[in-house]
Amino acid sequence: MTTILLIDDDRSLLRALQIGLRAKGYETTVCNNGKDGLSQAVLLSPDIILLDLGLPDIYGVDFCRSLRSFSETPILVLSAAEDETRKVEALDAGADDYITKPFGMAELDARIRVALRHSRNRPERDHVKYIQIGSIAIDLEKRQVTNANTLVDLTAKEFELLLFLAKNSGKVYTHQQILRDIWGRGYGEETHYLRVYVNRLRKKLGDHDGRIVKTRPGIGYQLLDNTDDD
Repeated sequence: MTTILLIDDDRSLLRALQIGLRAKGYETTVCNNGKDGLSQAVLLSPDIILLDLGLPDIYGVDFCRSLRSFSETPILVLSAAEDETRKVEALDAGADDYITKPFGMAELDARIRVALRHSRNRPERDHVKYIQIGSIAIDLEKRQVTNANTLVDLTAKEFELLLFLAKNSGKVYTHQQILRDIWGRGYGEETHYLRVYVNRLRKKLGDHDGRIVKTRPGIGYQLLDNTDDD
Protein backbone atom coordinates (compact mmCIF):
# COMPACT_ATOMS: atom_id res chain seq x y z
CA MET A 1 0.00 0.00 0.00
CA THR A 2 1.23 3.49 -0.84
CA THR A 3 2.18 5.47 2.26
CA ILE A 4 1.75 9.24 2.45
CA LEU A 5 3.23 11.49 5.11
CA LEU A 6 1.04 14.57 5.70
CA ILE A 7 2.75 17.57 7.33
CA ASP A 8 0.48 20.50 8.16
CA ASP A 9 -0.46 22.43 11.30
CA ASP A 10 -4.10 22.77 10.17
CA ARG A 11 -5.69 19.88 12.06
CA SER A 12 -9.06 20.17 10.33
CA LEU A 13 -7.36 19.97 6.92
CA LEU A 14 -5.32 16.97 8.06
CA ARG A 15 -8.49 15.16 9.15
CA ALA A 16 -10.16 15.87 5.82
CA LEU A 17 -7.08 14.72 3.91
CA GLN A 18 -6.81 11.53 5.93
CA ILE A 19 -10.43 10.63 5.25
CA GLY A 20 -10.19 11.42 1.55
CA LEU A 21 -6.86 9.68 0.96
CA ARG A 22 -7.76 6.58 2.95
CA ALA A 23 -10.94 6.29 0.90
CA LYS A 24 -8.71 6.08 -2.18
CA GLY A 25 -6.60 3.32 -0.67
CA TYR A 26 -3.62 5.26 0.70
CA GLU A 27 -2.07 4.71 4.10
CA THR A 28 -1.47 8.03 5.87
CA THR A 29 0.60 9.35 8.76
CA VAL A 30 0.20 12.93 10.00
CA CYS A 31 2.54 15.43 11.64
CA ASN A 32 1.79 18.95 12.85
CA ASN A 33 5.30 20.39 12.58
CA GLY A 34 8.47 20.08 10.55
CA LYS A 35 10.65 18.51 13.22
CA ASP A 36 8.31 15.57 13.67
CA GLY A 37 7.87 15.40 9.91
CA LEU A 38 11.60 14.93 9.32
CA SER A 39 11.74 12.25 12.02
CA GLN A 40 8.82 10.37 10.46
CA ALA A 41 10.39 10.69 7.02
CA VAL A 42 13.42 8.83 8.36
CA LEU A 43 11.47 6.21 10.32
CA LEU A 44 8.70 5.48 7.82
CA SER A 45 10.37 6.05 4.42
CA PRO A 46 7.01 7.15 2.95
CA ASP A 47 6.29 6.94 -0.75
CA ILE A 48 5.38 10.65 -0.94
CA ILE A 49 5.20 13.66 1.37
CA LEU A 50 2.48 16.31 1.29
CA LEU A 51 3.96 19.44 2.85
CA ASP A 52 2.42 22.73 3.93
CA LEU A 53 4.97 25.55 3.67
CA GLY A 54 3.62 27.47 6.67
CA LEU A 55 4.77 25.17 9.47
CA PRO A 56 5.07 26.54 13.03
CA ASP A 57 8.68 25.47 13.67
CA ILE A 58 10.45 24.98 10.32
CA TYR A 59 9.96 27.02 7.16
CA GLY A 60 8.72 24.58 4.53
CA VAL A 61 11.55 25.53 2.16
CA ASP A 62 14.11 24.63 4.83
CA PHE A 63 12.28 21.34 5.35
CA CYS A 64 12.73 20.56 1.64
CA ARG A 65 16.45 21.29 1.81
CA SER A 66 16.87 19.13 4.92
CA LEU A 67 14.96 16.20 3.42
CA ARG A 68 16.91 16.39 0.16
CA SER A 69 20.16 15.96 2.08
CA PHE A 70 19.24 12.32 2.71
CA SER A 71 16.14 11.37 0.70
CA GLU A 72 14.67 11.55 -2.82
CA THR A 73 11.10 11.01 -1.59
CA PRO A 74 8.73 13.06 -3.78
CA ILE A 75 7.47 16.24 -2.08
CA LEU A 76 4.13 17.71 -3.08
CA VAL A 77 3.84 21.22 -1.63
CA LEU A 78 0.50 22.59 -0.44
CA SER A 79 0.56 26.33 -1.06
CA ALA A 80 -1.74 29.34 -0.75
CA ALA A 81 -2.72 30.82 -4.10
CA GLU A 82 -0.97 34.17 -3.56
CA ASP A 83 2.36 32.67 -2.47
CA GLU A 84 3.98 32.24 -5.88
CA THR A 85 7.39 33.30 -4.55
CA ARG A 86 7.24 30.61 -1.89
CA LYS A 87 6.34 28.00 -4.50
CA VAL A 88 9.44 28.93 -6.48
CA GLU A 89 11.60 28.77 -3.35
CA ALA A 90 10.25 25.33 -2.48
CA LEU A 91 10.84 23.97 -5.98
CA ASP A 92 14.37 25.39 -5.95
CA ALA A 93 14.92 23.64 -2.62
CA GLY A 94 13.89 20.24 -3.97
CA ALA A 95 10.08 19.99 -3.99
CA ASP A 96 8.68 18.04 -6.95
CA ASP A 97 5.37 19.80 -7.51
CA TYR A 98 2.83 22.02 -5.82
CA ILE A 99 -0.92 22.24 -5.51
CA THR A 100 -2.71 25.46 -4.67
CA LYS A 101 -5.15 25.71 -1.77
CA PRO A 102 -8.06 25.23 -1.89
CA PHE A 103 -7.99 22.06 -3.98
CA GLY A 104 -10.26 19.12 -4.69
CA MET A 105 -9.49 15.52 -3.79
CA ALA A 106 -9.59 14.45 -7.44
CA GLU A 107 -6.84 16.93 -8.38
CA LEU A 108 -4.75 15.96 -5.36
CA ASP A 109 -5.07 12.27 -6.19
CA ALA A 110 -4.03 12.93 -9.79
CA ARG A 111 -0.96 14.91 -8.70
CA ILE A 112 0.01 12.15 -6.26
CA ARG A 113 -0.29 9.47 -8.94
CA VAL A 114 1.84 11.45 -11.39
CA ALA A 115 4.55 12.11 -8.78
CA LEU A 116 4.63 8.45 -7.75
CA ARG A 117 4.72 7.19 -11.32
CA HIS A 118 7.67 9.37 -12.22
CA SER A 119 9.47 8.56 -8.99
CA ARG A 120 9.18 4.82 -9.59
CA ASN A 121 10.22 5.13 -13.25
CA ARG A 122 13.11 7.50 -12.55
CA PRO A 123 16.37 6.14 -13.97
CA GLU A 124 19.56 5.78 -11.98
CA ARG A 125 21.38 9.01 -12.77
CA ASP A 126 24.90 7.61 -12.82
CA HIS A 127 24.21 4.70 -15.19
CA VAL A 128 21.39 5.81 -17.45
CA LYS A 129 22.15 5.58 -21.18
CA TYR A 130 18.65 5.78 -22.61
CA ILE A 131 15.52 7.64 -21.50
CA GLN A 132 12.01 7.11 -22.84
CA ILE A 133 9.29 9.69 -22.08
CA GLY A 134 6.11 8.88 -23.98
CA SER A 135 7.01 8.93 -27.67
CA ILE A 136 10.32 10.71 -27.03
CA ALA A 137 13.51 8.64 -26.78
CA ILE A 138 16.86 10.09 -25.73
CA ASP A 139 20.06 8.18 -26.44
CA LEU A 140 22.70 9.70 -24.16
CA GLU A 141 25.67 7.90 -25.68
CA LYS A 142 24.84 8.97 -29.24
CA ARG A 143 23.30 12.27 -28.07
CA GLN A 144 20.34 11.60 -30.31
CA VAL A 145 16.63 12.23 -29.81
CA THR A 146 13.76 10.58 -31.64
CA ASN A 147 10.05 11.32 -31.44
CA ALA A 148 7.79 8.49 -32.61
CA ASN A 149 10.93 6.87 -34.13
CA THR A 150 11.70 10.00 -36.17
CA LEU A 151 15.08 11.64 -35.58
CA VAL A 152 14.86 15.12 -34.06
CA ASP A 153 17.68 17.50 -35.00
CA LEU A 154 18.56 19.42 -31.82
CA THR A 155 21.35 21.86 -31.09
CA ALA A 156 23.66 21.13 -28.16
CA LYS A 157 21.74 23.49 -25.84
CA GLU A 158 18.37 22.15 -26.91
CA PHE A 159 19.59 18.62 -26.19
CA GLU A 160 20.90 19.67 -22.75
CA LEU A 161 17.60 21.36 -21.93
CA LEU A 162 15.55 18.32 -22.92
CA LEU A 163 17.88 15.97 -21.06
CA PHE A 164 17.77 18.09 -17.90
CA LEU A 165 13.96 17.95 -17.84
CA ALA A 166 13.86 14.27 -18.84
CA LYS A 167 16.13 13.00 -16.05
CA ASN A 168 13.40 13.88 -13.57
CA SER A 169 10.34 13.93 -15.81
CA GLY A 170 7.23 15.16 -14.08
CA LYS A 171 9.21 17.34 -11.67
CA VAL A 172 8.55 21.07 -11.90
CA TYR A 173 11.76 23.03 -12.41
CA THR A 174 11.94 26.78 -11.89
CA HIS A 175 13.37 29.11 -14.52
CA GLN A 176 16.34 29.77 -12.25
CA GLN A 177 17.12 26.07 -11.75
CA ILE A 178 17.13 25.39 -15.48
CA LEU A 179 19.14 28.49 -16.38
CA ARG A 180 21.79 27.82 -13.74
CA ASP A 181 22.20 24.21 -14.83
CA ILE A 182 22.24 24.78 -18.61
CA TRP A 183 23.79 28.23 -18.95
CA GLY A 184 25.57 28.71 -15.61
CA ARG A 185 25.04 30.76 -12.47
CA GLY A 186 25.44 34.08 -14.23
CA TYR A 187 22.26 33.48 -16.23
CA GLY A 188 19.81 32.92 -13.37
CA GLU A 189 17.61 35.86 -14.35
CA GLU A 190 17.85 35.60 -18.16
CA THR A 191 14.41 34.03 -18.56
CA HIS A 192 14.07 35.25 -22.16
CA TYR A 193 16.90 32.84 -23.13
CA LEU A 194 14.94 29.98 -21.70
CA ARG A 195 11.65 31.01 -23.29
CA VAL A 196 13.26 31.11 -26.75
CA TYR A 197 14.86 27.67 -26.33
CA VAL A 198 11.67 26.10 -24.96
CA ASN A 199 9.72 27.41 -27.95
CA ARG A 200 12.35 26.03 -30.34
CA LEU A 201 12.38 22.68 -28.55
CA ARG A 202 8.59 22.41 -28.67
CA LYS A 203 8.56 23.20 -32.39
CA LYS A 204 11.11 20.49 -33.15
CA LEU A 205 9.25 17.94 -31.00
CA GLY A 206 5.91 18.79 -32.62
CA ASP A 207 4.67 19.88 -29.19
CA HIS A 208 2.55 22.72 -30.55
CA ASP A 209 0.10 22.82 -27.63
CA GLY A 210 2.73 22.53 -24.89
CA ARG A 211 1.53 19.20 -23.53
CA ILE A 212 5.00 17.65 -23.40
CA VAL A 213 7.14 20.59 -22.29
CA LYS A 214 4.56 21.96 -19.89
CA THR A 215 4.60 25.59 -18.74
CA ARG A 216 3.89 26.31 -15.09
CA PRO A 217 3.03 30.03 -15.30
CA GLY A 218 5.31 32.24 -13.24
CA ILE A 219 7.25 29.19 -12.05
CA GLY A 220 9.02 27.21 -14.77
CA TYR A 221 8.63 24.02 -16.81
CA GLN A 222 8.21 20.27 -16.51
CA LEU A 223 8.45 17.43 -19.01
CA LEU A 224 5.40 15.18 -19.32
CA ASP A 225 4.31 12.46 -21.66
CA ASN A 226 0.99 12.82 -23.42
CA THR A 227 -0.77 10.41 -21.06
CA ASP A 228 0.11 12.25 -17.84
CA ASP A 229 -2.63 13.76 -15.68
CA ASP A 230 -2.41 17.53 -15.65
